[in-house]
Amino acid sequence: MIFKSVGDSRPYPEHGYVTPKDWSSVAPMQVRLDELVTTKSTLDLAALLAEDSTFFGDLFPHVVQWKGTRYLEDGLHRAVRTALHQRSILHARVLVLED
Repeated sequence: MIFKSVGDSRPYPEHGYVTPKDWSSVAPMQVRLDELVTTKSTLDLAALLAEDSTFFGDLFPHVVQWKGTRYLEDGLHRAVRTALHQRSILHARVLVLED
C-alpha cells in the first residue's frame, strides 16, 4: 500500500492557504507516503507524466495535519511519482491545524 488511505474529500476545516505564496511560509519537511491520506481519489495522468508539472506551482506537495492525520491536499502526482521511483519519503509542506 502506498498511502495510509485514499480519500475523496477534505474533512478538515478551511485553513485559508490558497496560493503558493501562502504556503511558502510553511517550511518543507520529510513525510512518509504511508502516513498520508489522499484528498483526491483520481489522478490526472497528464499531470503525472508532465516534465514541467511544478513550473507554475509549488515544488513541494501540500499536507494538512488535523486530528493526528496527515492529508495530502495538493501534489498527488508528485507523491505517486515518488512511489514509482521506489521511494517512501517525500518533502512536503505540512500545515498543522489545531483540533
